Amino acid sequence: MTHLWAPWRIEYIKNARKIEGCIFCEKSRENDDRNNLIVYRGQYSFVIMNYYPYNNGHLMIVPFRHLGEFCALKPDEKLEVMNLLDVSVTVLRADMSPQGFNIGANLGAVAGAGIVDHLHFHIVPRWNGDTNFMPVIGNTKVISETLIETCERLQEKFAKAFGK
Repeated sequence: MTHLWAPWRIEYIKNARKIEGCIFCEKSRENDDRNNLIVYRGQYSFVIMNYYPYNNGHLMIVPFRHLGEFCALKPDEKLEVMNLLDVSVTVLRADMSPQGFNIGANLGAVAGAGIVDHLHFHIVPRWNGDTNFMPVIGNTKVISETLIETCERLQEKFAKAFGK
């Protein structure tokens, strides 16, 4: 058996807890953006890092309002979500120099939504070769820095992007 040493995961393992209800609603109500990996809060939605990232810099745009359908967003909410998608791509491009992005939402369990009842949009930076032998053969994803380190850096970049 081959072992992959990933000491940064121990913090999550030790602190993992089952959240009853909606994790997005819960995290957005707490006042601990650093540990909750929230990189920016808008008026109607927020940007949070994925706890189980597909790649370094994997972000999600999440409306504060608990809703499961895109068509349920009010016009101001839609506008802010689109603006945050735009800023997220700009910030990630400047910070991590990805060669591309996957952007999307999984609406419904059959579409792959892990959290079905709270709409969210994924932004996944991509690099040539990021789907190499590790995830394909080894069923292992390599993340090159701790999530907290990435979060802190992105919080600063989002603050600058919004003049805060």
